[in-house]
Amino acid sequence: MSLSDPIGDMIARIKNALVRNHKKVALPSSNFKVKIADILKNEGFIKEYKIDTEDKKPVLSIDLKYYSGNPVISTFERVSKPGRRIFSSAGSLPKINGGLGVAIVSTPKGVMTDVDARKQKVGGEIICKVF
Repeated sequence: MSLSDPIGDMIARIKNALVRNHKKVALPSSNFKVKIADILKNEGFIKEYKIDTEDKKPVLSIDLKYYSGNPVISTFERVSKPGRRIFSSAGSLPKINGGLGVAIVSTPKGVMTDVDARKQKVGGEIICKVF
């Protein structure tokens, strides 16, 4: 099965699992998706993630996080899409909900949050925003 937007598929699967109050979500793994999951874990949006390599295809399994019955992730949106890429310089990176949310940015120095990109003074493609 060929996907035109694997990151968009990851975001849709996580959002659907959150709406249905699932504890885990499984999706096809890639290095880029693992980096995004690592940022989500470091920022406290998910509990844990792990990569299962069964049947030769790696599967990324994400444990979702809830606080008093409500999902920790309230909004999870794709910003830069395959049809319309959105790039930003270090100075003009957006602040998500006044700094409470996180924008995930793909930079020449790797995938990082908007705060880290500002500290390192590096811009890049804004992949998604999480709050």
